[in-house]
Amino acid sequence: MNIPESFPKGFIWGGALAANQMEGAWKEGGKGWCLADINRAQYDLDPTERYNNEIDSKYIEKAIHEDDKLYPKRRGIDFYHTYKEDIKLLAGTGMNGLRTSINWARIFPNGDDELPNEEGLKFYDDLIDTMLANGLEPLITLSHYEMPLNLATKYNGWYSRELVDFFVKYAKVVFNRYKGKVKKWILVNQINLIIHESFNHLGIAEDKVDNLLEAKYQGVHNEMVACAIATKLAHEIDPENQIGMMFCSNLTYPSSYDPEDVFWNQRHNQMELLYGDVLSRGKYPGFALRYFHDNHLNIKFYPGDEEALSTGTVDFISLSYYYSRLSGKDAYLNTRLGQIPNPNLKGSSWGWAIDPVGLRYSLNEYWDRYQKPIYITENGFGEYDKVSEDGKIHDQYRIEYLKKHIEQMLEAIKDGVDLRGYYPWGPIDIISCSSSEMEKRYGFIYVDYDNYGNGTGERKLKDSYYWYQKVTGSNGKILE
Repeated sequence: MNIPESFPKGFIWGGALAANQMEGAWKEGGKGWCLADINRAQYDLDPTERYNNEIDSKYIEKAIHEDDKLYPKRRGIDFYHTYKEDIKLLAGTGMNGLRTSINWARIFPNGDDELPNEEGLKFYDDLIDTMLANGLEPLITLSHYEMPLNLATKYNGWYSRELVDFFVKYAKVVFNRYKGKVKKWILVNQINLIIHESFNHLGIAEDKVDNLLEAKYQGVHNEMVACAIATKLAHEIDPENQIGMMFCSNLTYPSSYDPEDVFWNQRHNQMELLYGDVLSRGKYPGFALRYFHDNHLNIKFYPGDEEALSTGTVDFISLSYYYSRLSGKDAYLNTRLGQIPNPNLKGSSWGWAIDPVGLRYSLNEYWDRYQKPIYITENGFGEYDKVSEDGKIHDQYRIEYLKKHIEQMLEAIKDGVDLRGYYPWGPIDIISCSSSEMEKRYGFIYVDYDNYGNGTGERKLKDSYYWYQKVTGSNGKILE
């Protein structure tokens, strides 16, 4: 038996983006309000504290009437108008795949519309055709924080059972529209982020439910049922469709050797894996049912839910990976996220611990548990990039970060993990998800805008751009 010594033939070297963070043109083309349109910039907070909090009805009402300048995702990087040039630049890295999302509110502006918005569909016709013409295989996400805002305000997001039919209708429209052009799909971005990104993800306003934790798990249950129905539908529409579920890789290490910490770390990881267990294995694991019982959470299963989950399982697993953290008894039971930073690891300017070995650890965990093909659909290093006196951007720190993670990807492949693709996050600079700032940059391509939208919008190629050309051209053999 031979151990692989290199990345497999046909490996996808890609990049990953999201419509809400780059398109802009938020009132053009018949688009309705989406959840990301009310993500307010938080520049007054320490960088390590800039993330999306819970949102209530008063916040929503205020955001709708506030100055657009406070909401950078409304302008993005103007990709809606520059996508042809940007796609050409991205293809110039040698990448052969690109992950992006369809903004749900461009297709159904209110979410509950009778008919889809043809102008929105036409935009994605052109975008996907442009990707294909430049040799980029599309990997399309259907829900990446772009739920129509009306579904949150009128129905209270995924807490409402009505969202199942709205999502399935949306999925059916795009599966049929892009049949034969798109064959790889992720239905929901980072579906396990219901604590950290709860409103952004689920659209549940905290003041409209009695028990927010219960509402979140009910919401994600409804969402997973919708995903299962949509997965089965995708296979019926086109047997070549491959449907994936996506984790935010949030697996933790024990905070100590104490058996109690080891156990509670296991419990933390189990509850992060719950979503893959449901969407990949087709049923709820016992530990989740006990968690609901012990925490007095009444999660309603509707008639047909269990059958839908069992018959609509996904074809592949995907994950984002940026950092690792610790969990244990005290952390799990007494902190908001159930985890704490690892004091032994250095972090980025935003406090994200740098742990390449954690990627190998995570890949092995997901492979051992699910035995399905894996794609890394986000990984990257956000940092303050500066244009040097020579007019260039020397981002060696990003190259080092990505290089060390790619090395661990190969180690995972040698371990037997069926890893098929790598999509670094934000290959062109876009608005940050969590903090809505422009100056937290991930790209190989620099975009000349600051946090307030000032700048020319000019695109410049960073040192990492030319480095990634060597990676893609050598199928991962040249990393220097």
